[in-house]
Amino acid sequence: MSATILDGKKLAESVRAEVAAGVARFVAEHGRPPGLEVVLVGEDPASQVYTRNKQKASMEVGIRGELHTLPASTTEAELLALLERLNEDDAVDGILVQLPLPSQIQEQKVLDAIRADKDVDGFHPVNAGLLASGRSGLVPCTPRGCMKLIALAGTKLEGARAVVVGRSNIVGKPMAQLLLGANATVTMAHSRTKDLAARCREADVLVVAVGRAELVRGDWVKPGATVIDVGMNRVALPEGAPGGKTSKLVGDVAFEEAARVAGAITPVPGGVGPMTIACLLENTLLAAKQRLAKRG
Repeated sequence: MSATILDGKKLAESVRAEVAAGVARFVAEHGRPPGLEVVLVGEDPASQVYTRNKQKASMEVGIRGELHTLPASTTEAELLALLERLNEDDAVDGILVQLPLPSQIQEQKVLDAIRADKDVDGFHPVNAGLLASGRSGLVPCTPRGCMKLIALAGTKLEGARAVVVGRSNIVGKPMAQLLLGANATVTMAHSRTKDLAARCREADVLVVAVGRAELVRGDWVKPGATVIDVGMNRVALPEGAPGGKTSKLVGDVAFEEAARVAGAITPVPGGVGPMTIACLLENTLLAAKQRLAKRG
């Protein structure tokens, strides 16, 4: 069996086009674009790339915003003061603080400080609670993108057995809630799950988000399953690799092995990653609409 490769780049382009059209309608109706403010603390190279990509993607669909770059020495109080200003700014519809944060800043305290209706990452306890109770709120971007990729695969979730490997608040837990909301039977697995390979083999839909390179092997995958690989890990290549490359990106799933067994699978890169940013843009437009709707 050869799996269908789920093209996250192509799907993300479609989502971005829909958002751009929605932004144009929003501007026509309200006289201003949705506003997204991104905050980066420190000089982490990966975070710098992520935030630049988010700002660039926002501009391309017509979302207005600013990238706030703060030094690694920024205090928790200084960051919280910035967030309070953004919370009170009526032109700001979405606020995103790039993680991780420097050690002197409490991550959860910062996430809690962002107003729930501007929390486009979907990490605020209010949004987490809305998702857990099956109510409408802002959903974390990566799980939201995963659900779109599952739909692209044509996978019927109602009654399906879904296994989520990883229990983070960012991906694993909200992913399980979304699958449960789609009437799948959901198992959450993690590093302490007994016989993890056997649990994975039960899955009609397997979502892996643990941050361990190629943890899930081909013989862990049920034939015909839909496999969503959220991981992105940089691994060293042997000396003398083609093109002089010293490393490459791989997922949490051994792609070549799994693709021979699965019915559909996401590649790394080019699978879940592009969908995360596309769904951030979608969340920003949604947040802007919901904020104005509350005013009647």
